[in-house]
Amino acid sequence: MTKALQSIPLTTLEGQPTTLADHAGKVLLVVNVASKCGLTPQYEGLEKLYRELHAAGLEVLGFPANDFMEQEPGSEDEIRQFCTLAYDVTFPMFAKITVAGEGTHPLYQALIDAQPAATGEGPLREKLAGLGLSPNPAPGILWNFEKFLVGRDGHVIARFAPDVAPDDPRLGACAGFSVSVSASAQPPVLISGIGIASAGTVGLFSSCRYSGSSSSVDGFVPRWLSIW
Repeated sequence: MTKALQSIPLTTLEGQPTTLADHAGKVLLVVNVASKCGLTPQYEGLEKLYRELHAAGLEVLGFPANDFMEQEPGSEDEIRQFCTLAYDVTFPMFAKITVAGEGTHPLYQALIDAQPAATGEGPLREKLAGLGLSPNPAPGILWNFEKFLVGRDGHVIARFAPDVAPDDPRLGACAGFSVSVSASAQPPVLISGIGIASAGTVGLFSSCRYSGSSSSVDGFVPRWLSIW
């Protein structure tokens, strides 16, 4: 993990000091979360992803933030209770931070600087504008549930717009998660040092190369898994 990201002081949801160094050597999916957002049901997909791939080296890290229409108004205790009761969240959660504006937390400033553009950018921004809202201008965080993917070496691999779901194949391709395909599909092949997938049409997503298959994609599973 790069020294800059590794050394930024953080606080867990339980109030304990920590840093990303505690997760060194893992693939990190860093997400700014909120309890009262239209995208809050993504907690379910994030937890599913965590449970399926944690043993293979994935950490999902949730950072509550109240920056967008005050959709995370609760205390840390209230956030913990909500996550536990509503979605049975077990992945690491952190104390509330600011991810937009002048008070942006140093971790998020570093993530934004490392990856200014988000895969999937556009549709949600247009939708928010259509509702009369003023989206945070790029390269800032657009909304709740934006996602950054950090590789085992600590480099920021990719960034995904808030409406890119946890089970989106583009996210899996960048992280190196394989996907479940039909029985007729070929076994996965290494396309780059970042991802694996079944042999087939090659597409480019952000900084990742995804080898797709003509077969249907069912979602992330531990089978044929490799994370770099």
